[in-house]
Amino acid sequence: MTTRAEPSAALWRDGWYGFARKLASPNFSDRPPAAEIDLIVIHSISLPPGQYGGDEVLRLFTNTLDWEAHPYFKSIQGLAVSAHFYIRRNGELWQFVSCDDRAWHAGDSRYRGRGNCNDDSVGIELEGLEGGPFELAQYEALAGLCAAIAQRYPVQYIAGHEHIAPGRKRDPGEAFDWALLRNSLAWPERGFPVPPGS
Repeated sequence: MTTRAEPSAALWRDGWYGFARKLASPNFSDRPPAAEIDLIVIHSISLPPGQYGGDEVLRLFTNTLDWEAHPYFKSIQGLAVSAHFYIRRNGELWQFVSCDDRAWHAGDSRYRGRGNCNDDSVGIELEGLEGGPFELAQYEALAGLCAAIAQRYPVQYIAGHEHIAPGRKRDPGEAFDWALLRNSLAWPERGFPVPPGS
């Protein structure tokens, strides 16, 4: 994970990944000048919770969600959030924020001795329910995306939202297969979260 290859112009352009569908979110800001983008944070999301395949997540990240469309949406009304990437159940990949910029995905967080993880991380949302299983197509898309991010940025760590905001967040949850992702990437084990009981 420490080696950086020079990316081709076709793969990355101004922090936008060439193999993702682009839908720009207004919810982003500049990274601090000294930020070193060395962390990938994995999340899970579905709107309404447990319902898949709609465009509600896309609308949430672009501030176009109809708050009246479902009773659950009232509980998140006015939320201004984003992630860099979103992977649907079928592996379809979307990007909302340039990785050169700061997406609003982590909230109050701390990891590898640093706070404010939005400053120096790339956030990836998986369509799913925290604690629930994910599809093989999602793991395949995630592994490919993580590898591409590590070619462009000095990634050293990968963690779940639950690891950077323990007690506040529980996603992607206990059903997420960290071993599968680690084996797919063949990255050093020290860069992954420590399994419970280790």
